[in-house]
Amino acid sequence: MPVIKPSCVRDLKLRINIADVISRVATLRKAGSRLKGLCPFHSEKTPSFNVDPNQGYYKCFGCGKAGDIITFVRETEQLSFTEAVETLGQRFGIVIEYEEGSGPSREERSLRQEIFDLHEQAADHFHEVFKGSGPVGEKLRAYWTDERRFPMELAAEFKIGAAAPDDSGLAARLIKHRCSEDALRQCGLFYIREGMPVRAETLRLRFRGRLMIPIRDHQGRVVAFTARQTPLTPADDASHEAKYVNSPETPIFTKGNLLFNLDRARTQVGEGKPFVIVEGQLDAMRCWQVGLRTAVAPQGTAITESQLGLLRRYHPQAECFFDSDSAGQKAAQRLLPMALKAGLEVRFLRLAGAGKLDPDLLFLERGLAAYDDLRRGSLSGMDFLRRYILPEPSAATPETTARAIGQIYEVVAAADSEVLQQQLLAEIAPAIGAFRILPHAFQADFRKFARARGRTARPAEEAEPAGRPAGSLTPERHLLMLCLHYEELGKSLSTALPHDWIDSGHAAGVLLNRFLAEFEHGTWPGRDQLDRLLETPEEKALVASLLFDPPAIDDPAKVAEEGLKQLRARALEPRLRQIELALAKGATDSNADPMSLLKERFNLQRQLSRPLLPAAVR
Repeated sequence: MPVIKPSCVRDLKLRINIADVISRVATLRKAGSRLKGLCPFHSEKTPSFNVDPNQGYYKCFGCGKAGDIITFVRETEQLSFTEAVETLGQRFGIVIEYEEGSGPSREERSLRQEIFDLHEQAADHFHEVFKGSGPVGEKLRAYWTDERRFPMELAAEFKIGAAAPDDSGLAARLIKHRCSEDALRQCGLFYIREGMPVRAETLRLRFRGRLMIPIRDHQGRVVAFTARQTPLTPADDASHEAKYVNSPETPIFTKGNLLFNLDRARTQVGEGKPFVIVEGQLDAMRCWQVGLRTAVAPQGTAITESQLGLLRRYHPQAECFFDSDSAGQKAAQRLLPMALKAGLEVRFLRLAGAGKLDPDLLFLERGLAAYDDLRRGSLSGMDFLRRYILPEPSAATPETTARAIGQIYEVVAAADSEVLQQQLLAEIAPAIGAFRILPHAFQADFRKFARARGRTARPAEEAEPAGRPAGSLTPERHLLMLCLHYEELGKSLSTALPHDWIDSGHAAGVLLNRFLAEFEHGTWPGRDQLDRLLETPEEKALVASLLFDPPAIDDPAKVAEEGLKQLRARALEPRLRQIELALAKGATDSNADPMSLLKERFNLQRQLSRPLLPAAVR
C-alpha cells in the first residue's frame, strides 16, 4: 500500500483552498471572515455548515461533522485516505510524493486508476463503432433514432456506443494500449478462463450485439456499462434473454453506491429544482433531452440507502417518478422509509388518469410541459403511502386497517428525529378519520409501537444536545481544547494530570492521554502537524471541530486548573464517600481499621484541597 509523505499532505493542505473543494458539493456564501451554507451531511433548512478558509477546516453546528479538505473528500466521495489525497492532487495539479519504496513506480499505476483509464478507452471504442459506417453502427443508430426516438446529439453527449456481435477489436485495442493483465481480468468487460493467458483471442467480450450506455460515477468517470438488448444480440450470448445487462461489480464499480446521471444532475439541482428519481437510464436521458436536467436512475436494481444518502449530500429534496404499474409503485413505497432515514425529503409524481405511465414515453410525447402537470398532482410521502397501502379505507376490514396502520408506523419510525416523526404523524392525521380511528388513539398506538421498537428517546435531562458526540461535555474535552489552542500549557498539564484520572471511553479522553504523553516526552509536533497522532475518523473530526472554534478565554491557566479539579474530584471523591460511610457505620473490614481509614480520608482531603498547576503557571 503506497504511503504518502507527511510533508506532501501538509503541502496539499496549504496549497488548496478548502472553499474550492467544498463548493463542488455545497453552495457557500460569505458570512464575515467565514463561509456558510446548507450542510451536505444532514437535512436542514437553515444553514449551519461553516467553512474557515484561513484555518482550512469546516464544521457543522447542526450535526457536528468537522474536518479538513481530506476528510471532506473522503466522506463525500467514499474514498480511502490515500485515494482522497491522490484525487485532490490530480484535481488541483499537485504531484503526490510517496515514501521511498512504497509508492507506484513510473512504469506502474494503481489498479483502480488503470481500470478507470481502461473504461474510458472502452467507451471511446464503443462510441466509434456506433458512429462508424459499418453495418453494426448503421443498425444501432437506426435503433436509437427510429425505435427509441432519441436524437444523435444526445448520443454524442452521453457517448452512446455499440458492441458488435463478434467484436474482438476492443481487446486488441486495450492490449495495444498496454493495459495490465490484472486490469483486463478485473475490469468486468471480458470473460476469461482462470489460467488462460491474456491475449486478444482469449478475451471474450461480455457484451455483444448490444447498445452500450456508459455509466459514470459522481465525478464523471466511466466506471461501468449498461448494455441494452437489440436484434443484433447473438443467440449464444450468455444473457441473451435479458433486456439489460450491467457490468459486474469491480474495484471501481458497486452498483448500489451509484446513480446514473448524478455527475450531471448534481450541478443542476437547487431551490425549486430537486432531484427526480426515475427507474432507468433511458428515462433519465429522455428527461435530460427535454430539459429536465435533475433526473437520476439506479443501476437496474432497487434503490439503496447509500444512493439516497449520496443524493442528500447535494440537495435535501427529491421527487420520485417510477412507472405506474404495480412494480413501480411497490418500488416507490420501499423508497420512502429509506429516504426518511437518509434525511431526504421526497415527493411522489403521478399523472391522474394516465393509466400505465412510462416516463420515457410521457416526456417523448409531451415534452417538459408534462413535468409541470406531474408536480401539480404530486403527493407527499405520507399521502402517497396512505393511498398505496389502503386505497379504499371505508371498505377495509378491521384487520386490513390494522395492518395498514402498522405499515405507516414502520415508515414513520424510520425517521431518526422524534420531531420529524411527530410532523409525519400530524401530516397523515387528517386522513385517519377515513380509517375510522380517533387521532389520539393513532398517536398513542404509535408511542407504544416506538417503545416496543426501542426507539424512545432518553429523558431530556439525560440526553446530550443533538449533534454533539459522546464525551462532548466532559473536562477531557475542555483540557484537549486547551492543549490545542494554548500549547504552552501542555507540559504543565502532562505533569499535573495522572493517567488514571482520564476517562478513555471516548475520543476526547483517548486523545488527551496521547497528547499529554507527547508533551511529557518533548515530542509534541504542534497543532498544524497532528496527522500522525490521529488514528480514527472520529479523532480527526474532534480535533477539526476544536480547532475550528478558537475559544475566547481571558485566563486559560484558570480554566485548566478548573478542568483538573473536576477530573480529580471525579477520581477521588467516590472513595472519600465510601470512607465517610464506613466510619459513620463504625464498619471495618479485614484490610483496614478505623485509624487507617481516618488516615486515608485525611490524605484524600489534602489532595482535593491543594492546587494542581504550579504557581508559575497559575
